[in-house]
Amino acid sequence: MTESDSCSDGGACAGASNDGSPTASAGERTRQVAQLSVPEMDCPSCAGKVESSVRELAGVEAIDPQVATGRLTVEYDEAETELAAIRDRVEAAGYTVTDDGGETLRLSVHEMDCASCAGKVETALGRANGIRSAETRPTTGTVVVTYDRNATTAADLVTAIESAGYEVTETMGEDETATGQTDENGSLWTSSRALKTWVSGLFVAFGLLFEFLVRGANAQVGTVLGSPLHIADVLFLIAVATGGQEILRGGYYSLKSKNLDIDLLMSIAILGALTASLAFGEALYFEAATLAFLFSVAELLERYSMDRARNSLAELMDLSPDEATVLRDGEETTVPVDEVQVGDTVVIRPGEKIPMDGAVIDGTSAVNQAPITGESVPVDKTDGDEVYAGTINEEGYLEVQVTAAASDNTLSRIVQMVEDAQSNKTEREQFVERFSSYYTPVVVAFAVLVTLTSPAVFGVAWSTAVVYGLTLLVLACPCAFVISTPVSVVSGITSAAKNGVLIKGGNHLEAMGAVDVVAFDKTGTLTKGELTVTDVVPLNGNTEEQVLRCARGLEQRSEHPIGEAIVARAGTAGVESAEVDDFESITGKGVRADLDGTPHYAGKPGLFDDLGFDLSHVHATTDGGVVTKTAQQICERNNCLDLLADTVPELQAEGKTVVIVGTEDEIEGIVAVADEVRPEAKAAVSRLRDLGVERTVMLTGDNERTAGAIAREVGVDDYRAELLPDEKVAAIDDLVDEYDGVAMVGDGINDAPALASATVGVAMGAAGTDTALETADIALMSDDLSKLPYLYELANDANSVIRQNIWASLAVKAGLALAVPFGLVPIWVAVLAGDAGMTTAVTGNAMRLSRVRPESGDG
Repeated sequence: MTESDSCSDGGACAGASNDGSPTASAGERTRQVAQLSVPEMDCPSCAGKVESSVRELAGVEAIDPQVATGRLTVEYDEAETELAAIRDRVEAAGYTVTDDGGETLRLSVHEMDCASCAGKVETALGRANGIRSAETRPTTGTVVVTYDRNATTAADLVTAIESAGYEVTETMGEDETATGQTDENGSLWTSSRALKTWVSGLFVAFGLLFEFLVRGANAQVGTVLGSPLHIADVLFLIAVATGGQEILRGGYYSLKSKNLDIDLLMSIAILGALTASLAFGEALYFEAATLAFLFSVAELLERYSMDRARNSLAELMDLSPDEATVLRDGEETTVPVDEVQVGDTVVIRPGEKIPMDGAVIDGTSAVNQAPITGESVPVDKTDGDEVYAGTINEEGYLEVQVTAAASDNTLSRIVQMVEDAQSNKTEREQFVERFSSYYTPVVVAFAVLVTLTSPAVFGVAWSTAVVYGLTLLVLACPCAFVISTPVSVVSGITSAAKNGVLIKGGNHLEAMGAVDVVAFDKTGTLTKGELTVTDVVPLNGNTEEQVLRCARGLEQRSEHPIGEAIVARAGTAGVESAEVDDFESITGKGVRADLDGTPHYAGKPGLFDDLGFDLSHVHATTDGGVVTKTAQQICERNNCLDLLADTVPELQAEGKTVVIVGTEDEIEGIVAVADEVRPEAKAAVSRLRDLGVERTVMLTGDNERTAGAIAREVGVDDYRAELLPDEKVAAIDDLVDEYDGVAMVGDGINDAPALASATVGVAMGAAGTDTALETADIALMSDDLSKLPYLYELANDANSVIRQNIWASLAVKAGLALAVPFGLVPIWVAVLAGDAGMTTAVTGNAMRLSRVRPESGDG
């Protein structure tokens, strides 16, 4: 935060204007007071270093480093130094400035629905003071501005945008998300602009009637500058006056901001036709009226098409209810969701939407989580379970304790990330923007050339040559070309969000469609990540219950997932724990403890090998002299097992982890634990291969035999086992070097380094997980691996649609432009096909992406 004063050399402060801005008379210098947040400046030594560094700047008059608050106050003369230089000196001392008065504001500018509109808004904001960055998003009608709140205000930004001719309908802070968006689809065709357009069309129709059908009634009503004026001409002029108002208004703002866009080009075309008619007697009233009417229709069609794309995002915003029923002092009160506090208890009845993120504290119900996770089957919720804003309570009564504010819940973060996704431009979008900067000047120059040379080259009249030039001016705007990529990206990303897939940028959508290899983490991705006991093999005369009793006693103090699985199985079997003393963890091998006074061990086979046991000769437990069924299957020597050669390898070959339980004198039994493969994993891998993925790889830290078993079961092409986290990263780097695109699929937390190293990082089960939402490029909101083929298919289709839109809009524009000098393109064709037609077509083509759905049964 900064404060500004104007002080004379003598130190007396000059006055300030009514709006708070400083004023200074002649001979005065302006003193600025800056307050910077430097949280790392937390000791007197730190403060001394910062102060010494900043004092090196000329013009610094006073420095006050406040260690207790981490704030640095600097008084300086802006004629000799500036805020950025002070920030640089703080950072040169080794400290980070986290707040220097910067603030981000989102403004809803619904009328900004094309590239030329965005250009005017950017130019207007560029003239405002204190603007650090401004990003226009015509596909959602929003402007994101970062500004110095000490140099300007939000009201100043709104004024700047409105000076460009656009209304700001809503302003939001950086951490806020719009709760709604003006939806004009219902009123668009009866709006003021539309009514003027229909009136203009009516006068054009009457003009055509007099001009071509009842020529005898088309009497002359006067002259203008020596040129005759007939009834049809007057009707056409009225059509221009009504239909052309908004066009000329837009052209004025374009000229004011020095933007050579469609509004300015159409204004020049209309005024050029009128000038040729009135001053040179070329009678181009019909062309001027046609331009005014048809371009107004084109603008309405563009607005309608853009609203269709925007509505897909608005539907996400509308998922959360506006009000919540809160329990306060034992009574139910209905309040706006913005007033619900973290810790409040909200009541949700059957059929109602859950208004806030929270945890169930009372009640049981099935909740439809499809709006957030894309899961088609409702999920049972009971005490302690998480629920998300925007999901639907299907059956029972629930009381939920709120865990996140409305602006910070899962749905709000999803909506904001979808909005922000537009800022990550695809490579094609960057190419389009570069190309469009050359396209318009070239076509305008071509229009001038055609107008001047057509009479000599093609032998046409000057009036016809002027019409050719006007037609080319209509084709000079690259609106359809520019909008072709962002509207496709928005459609694809919002469609994915509705199906439980969060894509955090158009660049990630594009990259996912170009992936050649998909690498999977094993635990929690291809498998459920929940270990369960699959086999208990009692040995040396012990029973299964005795083995579980000892195993439970040894593992109940362990925090390892294997220990948790064993304790859970023993609990399910009703087996009590032995008395435990002197528990000890043996790093990398297992655990030791005294059970009922006898030392016991549980761990890997290597632990018992170290204890001196002959693992190749262990007696199996028999039942009445007959070897038990489990032992019989893995023992070829009747009642003697070779653990090293047979039992352990065979269990591991089935994807199981083996734990041996015993004392210092005997091995009591074996417990096998496995992580169950996700039922959809095999189908997902197969579907990816069908869609064109060249190679699938599993990366895991598990042992070779277990990894191989899982790999064979799910059908991946290759696997790499016993990898440490840095080795996973190295494996991804190797794949990136070998292939053009590599996607890494993991849990978003443990696999963060590998996710970051891949071309695209995809996190599993990200709903409610802040880390996964923040770190991954793409997040599958539910633990549903079948969404991965859907994501790949959607990304492929999006890339295809973007290519279609770009090349189709280019081809149509180029074809029409080249045909104009040969008289093959009437001006109305240029307006409807070259401008409105292509814009509507590329938007409609982009909206096809919403039809891509996960396969039936995928959730």
